[in-house]
Amino acid sequence: MTSDLFEKLAARLGPKGYAIDAATLAPHLVEWRGRLKGATPFMAMPASTEEAADVVRLCAAAGAAITPQGGNTGLVGGQIPDGEVLVSMRRMDHIRSIDADNDSLVAEAGVVLAAVQQTAAESNRLFPLSLGSEGSATIGGLISTNAGGVHVLRYGMMRDLVFGIEAVLPDGRVLDGLKALRKDNTGYDLKQLFIGAEGTLGLITAASLKLFPRPQAREVALVSVPSAEAALALLHRVKGDTGAVSAFEVMNRLSVDLVLKNIPNRRDPLPHARTLLVLIEFEAQRPQGLRDSIEAALTRALDDGLIETALIAENASQARDFWTLREELPVAHKPEGAQVNHDVSVPVSKTPAFLAAANAAMEKRCPGVRIIAFGHMGDGNFHYTAVQPEGIGASDFPGAALTQDVFEIAVGLGGSISAEHGIGVMRTRDLARFKSGESLALMRAMKRAIDPDNVMNPRVLLT
Repeated sequence: MTSDLFEKLAARLGPKGYAIDAATLAPHLVEWRGRLKGATPFMAMPASTEEAADVVRLCAAAGAAITPQGGNTGLVGGQIPDGEVLVSMRRMDHIRSIDADNDSLVAEAGVVLAAVQQTAAESNRLFPLSLGSEGSATIGGLISTNAGGVHVLRYGMMRDLVFGIEAVLPDGRVLDGLKALRKDNTGYDLKQLFIGAEGTLGLITAASLKLFPRPQAREVALVSVPSAEAALALLHRVKGDTGAVSAFEVMNRLSVDLVLKNIPNRRDPLPHARTLLVLIEFEAQRPQGLRDSIEAALTRALDDGLIETALIAENASQARDFWTLREELPVAHKPEGAQVNHDVSVPVSKTPAFLAAANAAMEKRCPGVRIIAFGHMGDGNFHYTAVQPEGIGASDFPGAALTQDVFEIAVGLGGSISAEHGIGVMRTRDLARFKSGESLALMRAMKRAIDPDNVMNPRVLLT
């Protein structure tokens, strides 16, 4: 990269459209957990598709690689540059249109998720993606990583919520694919190439998103169950009995205890729960009968021994308290010392087998290891963390070996080493080990065809 490139970029973007000073760059160069720190000589901040296209075109012509970045909430480092030109999409933050009659909305890549949710709500519609970072995660980043969240059980991943995208290709051309169609059988579904590609095939600048009718009734229950097998049986019981389950989240006892320990002013709503807590959200278009059907389903589950005790939120504040307990789990275990985090998925039917096998393998390799297991049991996704035992030093903690054990167990059960966080730069070696050779060959062929000069996020996903 040369000063000539930076001068051209600065001239095209104007004084508000770029940064080179350390103070402005600093928050963009550190992963939010502090595990990665990057570097860049130049951060471009385009405010339009035209500016974004010119940035990519100029970089490609100069042979300069690009790292795209949205809200910098990624968990595998794909958004942190290591010498590349950083392209922040935060200034592309407009919602271009909403068509309530078509249940669709067009948002630019830098719009934060919470703003899309609010805009949909103002038209009595729902954009169902929901996750802890929704106040800072951007639409472009969520699409690039195929984000999941807590409502995948009912609405699917981000991949299922996108009608179309607008993206700048690695040579600066613009793919205009913002149609909001439910049926378009005209060949390859090109948008799907960019969803989950982590910025390696192009720069997403806008998306047409799918909306839903806004539920008029919502109930939240927190229950304790004696085992993972009981939790799985409860999942199918409440799905069948109510037809209204939108989220089914599990939390093991230690994960909740660490929230109580490390987050001020938190109380335990189910202090006698010893094994697993399950947070269930129900929603319906009509409030009539919803709570009655939930109470009946939970009563039958209690009689059958699937649950030990249950609480149904009495108001919105209590429901928010239940969800806050779940949302604070990732932050709560950060102070606990050396740890390895995993975002794995297995078939829903295999979730009890995964937990049993993984817990046994962790204890065998590292006696006394502390296991934090929580996540989206309704879609088979666990955030599974092994934390160093109390009383040993971080240097004695076999984190890398534990990770390989977890991945082997998940894959052996027909699962994946990454359910919703992606690969980034942290999991490229693991992808090469656990992805099939045929799949990797096809992925590399697509990368070469679309980005032959390796301009877009060259260190991410494939190596």
